[in-house]
Amino acid sequence: MITSTRNSHVQALRALRRRRERLARGWYLAEGVRLLEEAIRAGVIPALVLFSPAALETNARGAALLRQIQALDTAAYPASDAVIAAASDTQAPQGVVAALPLPLPGDNAPGTGSPAVVLDSIRDPGNLGTILRTAWAAGVTDVATTPGTADPFGPKAVRAGMGAHFNLGVHAEQTWDQIAVWAANRPVFLAAAQGDVCYDTVDWRQPSLLILSSEAHGATHSAAQLATARVYIPMSAGVDSLNVAAAAAVLLFEAHRQRQR
Repeated sequence: MITSTRNSHVQALRALRRRRERLARGWYLAEGVRLLEEAIRAGVIPALVLFSPAALETNARGAALLRQIQALDTAAYPASDAVIAAASDTQAPQGVVAALPLPLPGDNAPGTGSPAVVLDSIRDPGNLGTILRTAWAAGVTDVATTPGTADPFGPKAVRAGMGAHFNLGVHAEQTWDQIAVWAANRPVFLAAAQGDVCYDTVDWRQPSLLILSSEAHGATHSAAQLATARVYIPMSAGVDSLNVAAAAAVLLFEAHRQRQR
């Protein structure tokens, strides 16, 4: 059992809090029973796992996850609660911390069954992760982030995603030239408080692109240039904007509703 917080595996996991280390190692941090359950269910095999048998065996789900971890062909080590706490990015760790492989860059073309989502200068990782979770729930297959947006593989965004990272194509740090490839032969809808098309009049059944921008700073010039229409959500008088994650939920579930008809 690992009992020293200076152990090299502990230090490797702690380093993943920093983006440059994630890119250098090709790993990102995931922790907690639910996230590791979702990763394994989706076929994502951790590169490294530290786990506390005592903590996981306190309930049936934790015990089941422990058996799954022990059956994996990967580097998995029992560790003390103090070591788990040192490796964790949370205040109340759940007894398991892992390094997961960053997805390899894939084909730069989104699926055709739902709006592909582009996140434009969304800096709050909690909002970003919540949008990913919402996109997953609404049947979206691909989400891209652009320069100026928080890293979707940062610890807070991964926790907020609640498993979305293992079930979506998450395309980090796409240039606007790459996004233009996504936009080829598709309408591009920019969510905007002062839009010209009401969100529930859009035909979301067609392959399209939806750009979600920072609530505080609005759309970047590149996003505005690419848009073919600005989509708005009607709100009560005196309300000038919605949180971007809340707006994403309204727009994406309207798209989902239309596709289910």
